[in-house]
Amino acid sequence: MEPLASKIRPESIKDFVGQEHLVGKEKPINIAIQKKHLFSFILWGPPGCGKTTLARIYAKSLDAKFYELSAVSAGKEDIKQIVEENSWGKPKVLFLDEIHRFNKAQQDFLLPYVERGVITLVGATTENPSFEVIPALLSRCRVFVLNPLSKEEIKKIIKRTGYKIDKQSQDWLIEMANGDARQAIAVIENTFNLYGNITLDNLKNSLQSKFLRYDKKGEEHYNLISAFIKSMRASQPDAALYYMARMLKAGEDPKFIARRMVVFASEDIGMAQPTALVVANDVFRAVENVGLPECGENLAHGVVYLSLCKKDRSAYNAYLKAMEDAEKYGNLPTPLKIRNAPTKLMKEMGYGAGYEKYIKEDLLPEEIKNKKYYNPKG
Repeated sequence: MEPLASKIRPESIKDFVGQEHLVGKEKPINIAIQKKHLFSFILWGPPGCGKTTLARIYAKSLDAKFYELSAVSAGKEDIKQIVEENSWGKPKVLFLDEIHRFNKAQQDFLLPYVERGVITLVGATTENPSFEVIPALLSRCRVFVLNPLSKEEIKKIIKRTGYKIDKQSQDWLIEMANGDARQAIAVIENTFNLYGNITLDNLKNSLQSKFLRYDKKGEEHYNLISAFIKSMRASQPDAALYYMARMLKAGEDPKFIARRMVVFASEDIGMAQPTALVVANDVFRAVENVGLPECGENLAHGVVYLSLCKKDRSAYNAYLKAMEDAEKYGNLPTPLKIRNAPTKLMKEMGYGAGYEKYIKEDLLPEEIKNKKYYNPKG
């Protein structure tokens, strides 16, 4: 039986709801569709905002052969099969969902086919592609940022389901969805299948009876990453490993965990053991290159190391204080002697005059002279 979300999925840009900055009149994706412009791009946005639907509409507008893969389960062989398949002269559009789950080696394998135009790539990700997509592949794709759907837009999509839903239930659904149309549609479908009609009580019961999934934007996501960081901060490797394992088991992206470890190395360990940043960065690179499941070993190695390091937040605290003053005082004039003087006029104006490499004189702007941010005692 075809899922409700599939049944009501719009097939043309005029029926698409949301993302007016991309699909409105004279906006980039609308123009590309109208002109049948063939190019690779990445859709970056939260769950349920229309990434898959946009990819399908785009491919249809080109009369292209459409391939849909999830980077969670797909690999090099799947790409190779698409490349070798005869498309009878039609362009090949590959929609790669969760492209951030492809490791570096997999992205490297995909790159030449995108580069030569054998495949037109439409990637979808909930994560920042600047961190998740290799520079060579990213440079060959345009990145479009999608927004969570507004309440009014979710309301339009709920009406499209065709079910009779009273205002109270509709308002509850809109709040529950939190900008995610897929979530709203799934709850409506589950409720009707379980109870035969849509009421507020039935909606709530249906939601509670569902398996509690690990939502990357949900409360459990933030609870676990918070517990993970605080366990390392407290120098408790056992607790940190447990929370790391919980996240991986629930489907968290290992690169997200590794990236938090890189931040932790400077924020919490800092000057107490400066090599912690080197280790954390190497763990991140290992995770990127190795991928699951083996990269769990690299993460575990790094977690134990960071947990056992001495902690010193003095550099991070100094940075926060400096940021406060940067915001408070605005563009304070830099002392003349430490300004760059690339031209004769600048030298005549006193730029760089009296500069010595190893002077003890305070080099802060006059208004905050002798201000101390860094306290090595923390």
